Order: sequence, then structure tokens, then C-alpha cells
Amino acid sequence: MGGSSETRTVVVTGSASGIGAAIASRLADDGWSVVGIDRSASAHVHAVDLADTGQAAAFAGSLSGVTALVHAAGFMRTAPLGEIDPADGDAMWAVHVRALTIFANALAPQMPPGGRILAIGSRTSAGAGGKSQYAACKAAVTALIRSWAIELAPRGVTANVIAPAATDTGMLSDPGRQGVAPVTPPIGRFIRPEEIAAYAAFILSPDADAITGQELLVCGGASL
Repeated sequence: MGGSSETRTVVVTGSASGIGAAIASRLADDGWSVVGIDRSASAHVHAVDLADTGQAAAFAGSLSGVTALVHAAGFMRTAPLGEIDPADGDAMWAVHVRALTIFANALAPQMPPGGRILAIGSRTSAGAGGKSQYAACKAAVTALIRSWAIELAPRGVTANVIAPAATDTGMLSDPGRQGVAPVTPPIGRFIRPEEIAAYAAFILSPDADAITGQELLVCGGASL
């Protein structure tokens, strides 16, 4: 994948918690150099407000030598028709869609053969009652990824989405869900962040060179 495991660099957004933290940890264990991004800084995370176009663009533009981008940052705001707040949609769009666009636009041109763009989507991208604005953002993420996959394939760079069902993270108890309860998959439990991280590690590996433009469900049977 464009160099030894010691020199591969991956940018992971939303790396302070949930799926992003699990992915960052797994990739670090696998020998990647991880550039973590979240709203607040910590020992291994850079503070970047992805909802701020200027901050996101400035940080993305400062990066070099990046082999892969994993966009895991996101949040959910829900409401049925008649109670939708467009400001919630704008806020989700900024983080889920616009920030992904900013980082991919800055980083994809410099990626070597074997480079990767991976976004964490949601199986709600096909539509979900009470979650229309969130679902629309995730559908847009999939459309971006599929479009970029077409552009990048001749260069040997892939672009994919991992779309989980309800995953055991803080998002399940986020007050912004406004009473839209998560649905337990048929396997009888929520998806574990570590399971998403394992799939992400595979997609970023050379074994996944031929996988691109895909929305890859990890749903525990929820889509059956």
C-alpha cells in the first residue's frame, strides 16, 4: 500500500470516541501513523471543529504524505415532519458531508496507488422515519464516495462507505435523537465499534484493492 506499515499515514476524523476511536486504535495497532481529529484535543487527537469550514480547510491543507482518510465524525438530530429544524440539517451536513468533501479534496490528489478514502455511513441512507435529515446526509456521503470511486479507480485509490446498523456508542443515548429509539439488530445486540474497526482495517489493507465504490453494510441482520 504505497510503503511499509511504519510509513503509512491515515487521517481519522471523530477519533476521540465511538467508532472513530475504535478505528484509530485498531489502525495504530496495525502499524499506521494515525492523525486523529476531533472537536477537542487530547494526547493523540488534534482539535479541529469540522463544522467550521475555515478550520477544516486549513487543517486539511496542512497535511502531507497521507495514504488514507477515514471520516468517522458525525452526530444525529431527529424529528418527524412538522417538527424538523432546518438548522439541525445544516449542522449535520457540515460535519457529515462538507467536512468529508474538504478533506477528500485536499488529500486524494496526493494519495499514492493503494490509497484509501473510507467514510462511516449508516444503513439509514436508504431512508428512516423520523431521521430524514440524518438519512439525507448519509445518502449524500454514499453518493460522494461512489462518485469519487469512479474518478480514483484508474489511479489505484479506492473509496468506500461502511454503513453500520445501531452501534454501541454514545450516539445511542444522545438527547438529540428526541425519542427515536435505536433498533436492536436480529443478532440480539448492537454492533460493536471494534467490529467496524476490524472491517475498516481490512478495507484499508492491500487485500481490499479491488473493492471500491461500495456501501458495505454491517447490520447484524437488520437489513434482511
